[in-house]
Amino acid sequence: FLTMSTCKRLLHFARHRNVWTHVRRSVTTWSPVGAAFNAKPARRAELRLQSGLFGVPELSCPAGFQVAAKSALRNTELLVGRACSCPPGVETVESFDQLSDGLCRVADLADFVKVAHPDPAFREAAEKTCIDIGTVVEKLNTNVELCKSLKNLLDDPDVVAQLDPDTRRVAELFMFDFEISGIHLDDKLRKEAVALHVKLLDLNNEFLVGSNMPNRIARSVIPEHLHLQFASEGSFIQVGGLHADSPDDLVREIAYRIYLHPNADLMNCLEELLKCRYKMAKLVGYESYGHRALKGTMAQTPGSSKVSNTTKDFRMMSDMKKKLNPRNSVSGFCFTTPYNIEPSLYSPYLSLGACMDGLNILFSQLYGVSLMSEHPSTGEVWSEDVRKLAVVHETEGLLGYIYCDFFHRSDKPHQDCHFTIRGRRRCQDTGQYQLPVVVLMLSLPHPTKSAPTLLTPGMMENLFHEMGHAMHSMLGRTRYQHVTGTRCATDFAEVPSILMEYFATDYRVISQFARHYQTGQPLPESMVARLCESKKVCGAADTQLQIFYAVLDQIYHGKPQNRSTTEILEEMQQKFYGLPYTPNTAWQLRFSHLIGYGAKYYSYLMSRAVASMVWRQCFVQDPLNREMGERYRREMLAHGGAKEPMLMVEGNFTFTLESPELTHFQNIIMSCCSTQTPKNVSEMFPIGVNASVSNSNFSGVHV
Repeated sequence: FLTMSTCKRLLHFARHRNVWTHVRRSVTTWSPVGAAFNAKPARRAELRLQSGLFGVPELSCPAGFQVAAKSALRNTELLVGRACSCPPGVETVESFDQLSDGLCRVADLADFVKVAHPDPAFREAAEKTCIDIGTVVEKLNTNVELCKSLKNLLDDPDVVAQLDPDTRRVAELFMFDFEISGIHLDDKLRKEAVALHVKLLDLNNEFLVGSNMPNRIARSVIPEHLHLQFASEGSFIQVGGLHADSPDDLVREIAYRIYLHPNADLMNCLEELLKCRYKMAKLVGYESYGHRALKGTMAQTPGSSKVSNTTKDFRMMSDMKKKLNPRNSVSGFCFTTPYNIEPSLYSPYLSLGACMDGLNILFSQLYGVSLMSEHPSTGEVWSEDVRKLAVVHETEGLLGYIYCDFFHRSDKPHQDCHFTIRGRRRCQDTGQYQLPVVVLMLSLPHPTKSAPTLLTPGMMENLFHEMGHAMHSMLGRTRYQHVTGTRCATDFAEVPSILMEYFATDYRVISQFARHYQTGQPLPESMVARLCESKKVCGAADTQLQIFYAVLDQIYHGKPQNRSTTEILEEMQQKFYGLPYTPNTAWQLRFSHLIGYGAKYYSYLMSRAVASMVWRQCFVQDPLNREMGERYRREMLAHGGAKEPMLMVEGNFTFTLESPELTHFQNIIMSCCSTQTPKNVSEMFPIGVNASVSNSNFSGVHV
């Protein structure tokens, strides 16, 4: 928390920040936040932990996780007692939310540290804490007395009538958690359900870690001139990604075959994970895990319809590829060739500092919010290149904090993620809001001696995407942390982040910040136009790829197929995509979305339909319009999960169950159980500026 004098200084700067945006247009200088991200991180005299991670005193060493967990569990016992003994009413729901908040503040933090901290001791301690807290949560979700206290409230119409809408909604969501966890089962089956949940915690963690581990191969197998393209480990070459942006066909092929090479242990883990999910869903009364996962979302249930075929796009891609390189087949060239879009030509205009400057300008214009760089205390961050941002509103004051873990580390997942560390809620004793804390994790290149970190257009778009998640967390004003920010239906949670991608390719926005890091020259409008046009090329194939991912996810989480996950993948790829399966590969073992987005990967497609509608109705005429920004915040962002997603959408925008956007979505994603021949995807999703789906299945992961 900041002192009052510090807050006043922040507010003063927020109100007068436009002086910067006026002065710096034609010079190679940056606003404070831009300068902070374009400068090399200052090496701190001591990186030894003193204050504790995220300012939590206990977390100055790995053993602190055990201390924090024990403290949270002691508080849990007190809150369970209060919830079970107080008369039905608001206090009951507040006790549940405090219970949730106390456990989440430890578990969510540990969930991040176990994958991102460079110290194995911290990762191990955090992983153990996740399992310990997760086990307690599953037991609470089958605690009969605790459930009874909530049921007494919801079964009393007089009490329910006195609840405000948010409190009633949160009470119903907590009851939903009980129901899908098997609270209705007898003692023996409830214990079985808890045991399955605990087993799934282990399997989820094992698969998540394994899916991000690099594969390696002997250096002697790889042509010597390509060794520098990959990381080295003694006599081995490490391949930690697909290298899809490489201009070298051979590099891409090597990366594809090695990175996706099957791993028997991880394959067994995935097979067991899917079996346990199905068994658990059947145990608590659902037809499949997919049916259980979709209850409470905008989609509601899996279904069937027709989807698309992109034969025309693939034929065009193949013909173009043959002209470029007759010896090789289709590769990741489609978005660069037709309009001469070479990412390296754009990068000098897209320094990390410039892009952060652009986000600062955009948020100031739309919401009256400024991003302000702060120096973290010693021990507050896990790596010296992590930046800390205070998010300050021009009248509301400090809204929360964003920790930016943007740079590549060898022990860090190569994913773009948003982590909630602490959710916003209104504290009953003080009436003040608990400040949200989030982490944005990217894997950008480090600055060099001669240049700051320079982003490709794809990297810039992913940065905007993840910042959309962060602002969803920052701009919410929910009473309860259980529904704060991104804690909403998964198929709605991606709307704010995908909407940000539209801003990232609009010249009226880009012109505010994109300028050459050396000369200060703005990015020419013609280059932005070519970039936007390139996104239309192969748009159908790109959307089809996302459909394939969504279908595969649904099939994996449907009824058991009695065949391997690889056999299922090969058939679904042939049926729903178009490019052939590559033998001796297992892409599904890199599909880490199966953990956080199990049976819900379709969310990206549905959210894109909603985001397209919001963009056209609010921002297409003027992407910097303050009135529309405030409307969007007030009617969508502010509620988090406190309102039904469809009620927010239908109640505030011209978007109903019969709207074209939703019809497009239904025609696509309800194909997951379909065996019918598809039709053209371009008829289902209008391909406009940034209307196609990102070609990277790992872009914009929301965790």
